[in-house]
Formats: sequence, structure tokens, C-alpha cells
Amino acid sequence: MIKIYPEFDEDDLLLRLFHKGVKAQWTVEDVDWSSPVQFSTRQSLALARLLTPVYLGEQSAMIGASVAMPQIAMAGETTAQLYLASFLMDEARHFEALTTLYRRLEYRPLSIREMPEMLQYHNRLRQGDRVDWVWGILISDIFAKNFYQMFAKTQPDALFGKLSGRILVDESRHQAFAEHYLKNALPALAPERLAVLRTMRDELLKIMERMYTRLRDDANAVGIDGPVFLDHLAEEIHHKANRIGLDDDPDDDGGRSQRSGRVRRLVQGVGDALGAAGESMKMLVPDTGHDNCDTCFMALLCKSRLVRTLGTA
Repeated sequence: MIKIYPEFDEDDLLLRLFHKGVKAQWTVEDVDWSSPVQFSTRQSLALARLLTPVYLGEQSAMIGASVAMPQIAMAGETTAQLYLASFLMDEARHFEALTTLYRRLEYRPLSIREMPEMLQYHNRLRQGDRVDWVWGILISDIFAKNFYQMFAKTQPDALFGKLSGRILVDESRHQAFAEHYLKNALPALAPERLAVLRTMRDELLKIMERMYTRLRDDANAVGIDGPVFLDHLAEEIHHKANRIGLDDDPDDDGGRSQRSGRVRRLVQGVGDALGAAGESMKMLVPDTGHDNCDTCFMALLCKSRLVRTLGTA
């Protein structure tokens, strides 16, 4: 139940993440929108299309956090509540910033009708309780981090590169929250419940592969090798799963060098495709009425078991 007068542990990681989040706030007014885009016309279109799942993910995370907050409150997880308050602000800021970016690019994101896998992805993300939601957030944040990181490194002086750098600071806190929360929550779950989380991971990765199939030409336009990107993503998610205790097998340290080389080639490919910034990447090693539902974001929530659960609580 909700704690009326909780005692805060100043060393609680979630409380410290909340403090960091409060101190690190920024708005679209702090972004230099006059920075050069450094994309060709084709690359601007490609970015608008490739960014769509990430863009929708930012809005989905904002709404999902507001849905998960009552569950976390009723569980008496007060510091998680505090952290989610800053998380909501982060996601709202990212959503506004990316909306402004679309206007600057003069292209629109894809609709759900054009890529229905987005609806499948976010409906799957919303099934279950607060633990499922945090696990889905971790997976989605790893995806977003890898996407933003490529452009932050290949275009540090360009508009999207600078914006990506700002967002990455927020994403690092989000991942720290999710990993910490799941490390504490998973030991209390039954084996059958852990199996559901593994299945969720596999389903989300398969949906990502199908989304890439639709976006292959756009990925090529900006130098993204989709299979390498997805391979690295799956390995990083597997590594995180090991760290939170979801997988029994230890992380394969022997593959770390090979993985680093693949990602180096991926980021270099993005830099080469985008022009002059490519040369500077060669020495960098990355850190490891519903008639029109395709345009209605609330379609993602209509069949959400998480929403139905809260509605009947």
C-alpha cells in the first residue's frame, strides 16, 4: 500500500537517480536548432523513417510510466515513484524535441498503417505488470541508445548528433533504473514468470527484425548495416539479462572483441555514409472513432492488459 510517511535511504540508487534527473533537465529552448542538419535530402527522409519506432517509443514510455506509477505506488516502492516522476519529464522532453526535429527535417514519421509492426511491438510492451513494463523499457532503451549513439559519434556538430548526445545522458539514467529495479524484483519471481520475460525479449527482437526489413533501403542510405546492428543489440540485451539474473548462462566474454569490431564497422559505416564526419570515426571504439487507428497513438493502449488490470483494481 502507499506509504504516507516513508523513510528515505540517502544511499538508495533510485533516489540518487531522481536527484540527477532533476538537476539535468533541459528543454527544446536549450537546443541550437540553427545547427547544420548535414543530411542529404534522401538521408533526411531515411532518418525520418528510421527514427519513427524510436519516436513512438518515447511517447509510449511517457504514457506507460503514467500507467505503471499507480502499481509502483501501491507496492510501496516510494523511491521508484520519485524516479519515475523524472522519467516522465525526460520522455516528454524527448517527444517534444523529436517532434521539433521532424519539423526541421520537413518530413513526417511513418504511420502505423505503413509499418504495423510498431503497433505489435508496443502492444507487446504493455502486456503484464510493472515488472514486465520495466523489462520492456530496458530493451527499448538499449535499442534507442544504440541508435542515438551512432549519430552522436558520427555527427557531433550536426543538429541530430547534438540532440542525440543530450538524449543519451537521460537514457543512461533510464537504463540504470531498469537494471537496478529488475535486479531486486527478479529473485522473488517464479521460474514460470521468468520464462515469460524471456519470451517477451525474443518476441520484441523478432518484431525489430521485421521492422528493419521494411526500412532496409533507409538504413542503407545512412550507412547502417541492419544485421550487424540487430546482432549487437541482441547480444547487449542478453548481457543485461545475465546481469539482472534473468539468464542462467554467464556472459560470453570470449566474444567481446569480435562484438566490438562489428560495432566499430557499423559506426564507421554510418560516418562514411554521412560524409566528412566518417573519417573521424575510424579511431573510435563505441561503448559497449477508430476508423483511422494508424494515426491514433491511443490505439497502442486500447488492448493493453496493463490498462485493463489497473482499471479493475
